[in-house]
Amino acid sequence: MAPLVSVLLPTRDRLEFLRYAIETVRRQEHDDWELVVSDNDSRDDVEGHVLGLGDERIRYVRTASFVPVTDNWNNALAHSRGRYVVMLGDDDGLMPGYVGRIRELVERYDEPDVIYGGAWLYSYPGVDPAEAAGYLQPYGYAQFMRGAREPFVLDRSTAREMVRHAMRFRMRYGFNMQFSTVSRRLVDQLAPQGPFFQSAFPDYYATNVAFLTARRIVVEPRPLVAIGITPKSYGFFHLNDREEVGKSFLEALPDEAARERLKAIEMPGTNINTGWLSALEAIRARYGDLIPAAPGHRRFRLLQSVSVYEGHYLAGTVSAEQLAAMERYLRPRERALARAAMGVAKLAARLLPPRISSGLHAAFHHLVLGQYIAWNPPKLRGAYATLLDVFERPPA
Repeated sequence: MAPLVSVLLPTRDRLEFLRYAIETVRRQEHDDWELVVSDNDSRDDVEGHVLGLGDERIRYVRTASFVPVTDNWNNALAHSRGRYVVMLGDDDGLMPGYVGRIRELVERYDEPDVIYGGAWLYSYPGVDPAEAAGYLQPYGYAQFMRGAREPFVLDRSTAREMVRHAMRFRMRYGFNMQFSTVSRRLVDQLAPQGPFFQSAFPDYYATNVAFLTARRIVVEPRPLVAIGITPKSYGFFHLNDREEVGKSFLEALPDEAARERLKAIEMPGTNINTGWLSALEAIRARYGDLIPAAPGHRRFRLLQSVSVYEGHYLAGTVSAEQLAAMERYLRPRERALARAAMGVAKLAARLLPPRISSGLHAAFHHLVLGQYIAWNPPKLRGAYATLLDVFERPPA
C-alpha cells in the first residue's frame, strides 16, 4: 500500500546538512511516509550514510552522472509512490507533527490537490552578513495567509490572482516548493504537459502551475516545514552578492528550445529574474489558454536594468563592463533617464543619513517596483546551531 506522503530529497555534496533533513523525517510521530533521496552524482558518501541508517522507509537513488537541478527533482519524483509529495532541499526539514497534520487535512478537506502551509526560515550562523549569529523567523508571507490562524480552502479566483501577479514579476505568495504538499492525482493530471518540474527554476514553474490547475487548495497557516539557508545554498550566494557563483552552483539552465524563445527577451541582470522568466515562458507554452496574464516582458526589462544600475552605482558589485553590456539592451532615452535617476540616488546616499537614505531606497522598491511584498517579522537570533535544533526545540 502506498504511503500517505513521499518526502523528496534531491541532494549533491551537502551531506553535513542532508543528515539533519533526513532526521526531521525519521523523527515524525506518524510513520505513514517514505523518503526518496536522489543523489546527483555526489562525491560525498551519501549512499553510505543512508544505507547505514538501516531504515527501509528510505529509498536511495543516484543519477548516472551530474544532471541539472530540475532533472534531479524529477528523478526523485519518479521514484516515489506516496499519495502526496513534498519537496525539501537538503538544507531544509519537516517540522514535528507534519505527517499527522497532513493526514488530518487530507481527511477533513476530502483529499485536496494542494496543501499550502506556513514555514520557518532558518539562516545558519555566518550566512547572512547582517545576521552573523543566524536567525529563525516566520516565513508564511503569502498575501492570502495574513492574519489567518486556522486552515481554510483558498478561493479559486484568489489562486488565479496569485498567478497573475507572478506572471507580472510580482511575488504575492511564496513559490518555494517546500510550501506545497501536492497530491499524486494532480501530478498525474499534469503529466501530458511534460514533467511536473520544468524550466531553470522548477519551483517557480510547478507552484504556479499547481495554483493555476488545482481543484482545491487548502491553506494551513501554521509552519509545516523549515526552509534552511546554508553556506552551500543559493540563498547564501544571493545574500552575499555572488550571483554568478550561485548561477553556476544551481546549474539550472533552460532546455535548448526554451533558450531559443528567451533569446529575444533576456538581458543581463539578476539571475532570480532570469530564472523566473524561464518559468513563466514554460507556463505560457504549456498552459497559455489558462494563464490570467501574459509574462510581463517590459517589467522584466525594468527590473533587470534597475538591478544592474543599483549594483554599479550604489553597491559597487557590478563592473563598468557589466553595466555597458546591460545598457546595450536599452534605448538611448531609457539609458539617459536611468543614469540621471542613479545620479540622484548616489548623491542622496552620500548626503543623507544612512537611515533616511536606506528608507528612501526601500520605499522605491516597495512603491515603484513592487516586486516583493513587505515582510519583516521578528527574528529569533542565535538560538539554534543547526536545523535539527529547530526541529527539536521549535518556538511555541
